Amino acid sequence: MPNTIPDGIFITGTDTGVGKTIVAAGLAAQFKKSGFDVGVMKPIQTGCQFRRGKWIAPDARFLLQAAGIDDPMDWVCPYRFKTPAAPLVAADRERRTIDLGRITEAYRHLASLHRFVVVEGIGGLLTPITPTVSAVDLALLLKLPLIVVASSRIGTLNHTLLTVRCAQQTGAAVLGIILNCPRPSARSIAEKTNSQVLSRLCPAPVLGAIPFMAGVSVEKGRLGRVRTLGDCLNEGFHHLGIKLNP
Repeated sequence: MPNTIPDGIFITGTDTGVGKTIVAAGLAAQFKKSGFDVGVMKPIQTGCQFRRGKWIAPDARFLLQAAGIDDPMDWVCPYRFKTPAAPLVAADRERRTIDLGRITEAYRHLASLHRFVVVEGIGGLLTPITPTVSAVDLALLLKLPLIVVASSRIGTLNHTLLTVRCAQQTGAAVLGIILNCPRPSARSIAEKTNSQVLSRLCPAPVLGAIPFMAGVSVEKGRLGRVRTLGDCLNEGFHHLGIKLNP
């Protein structure tokens, strides 16, 4: 485990809609609160909206808002697509090409400005970016360790174990797993036991569990209690040698 904070982290998920943006935003806010100079990045966003002459990337905007920074959107989110699909599909439909060099250049700009960069991936590790490149390849290209965000719902054991195994096979380092509750619900047996079972079966540690946060909306820019998310993860990150509190 690292005894010093790395240069950044790559937030991936076991699926789309598991709460990557909320976790990435909360961690960015917490790191900044802890005294670190933090940058944020969402290299590719699909499902963007065109307003007032520019493409709006809700996830990237939410990350910037939570971290309280105003870096140029072309660095934070170099690729913005209208089509709500995997990057490969969106780029094909819109007759555009995704250049990984453009993404790495934007990341280097942000890394030169900030001590630490929180990068939010898109979908899961095998989400295709180009015919030959997936999200995990992007994490490896940026040389960032992973944090896996998983939903607390039933089915997450399979999805999380598959994700961690995929990371291992590709050589990506996994710092840990964060369980997120993306919707209000009564706690099922699965939700009550997922953390303990993953701790037994998975080589990556469970860093903590995030309860459902009412009033949070990425699309509408409502932060709610996102900036307090790190309070649920202090112990897990402490075991990594990373202090989330000042």
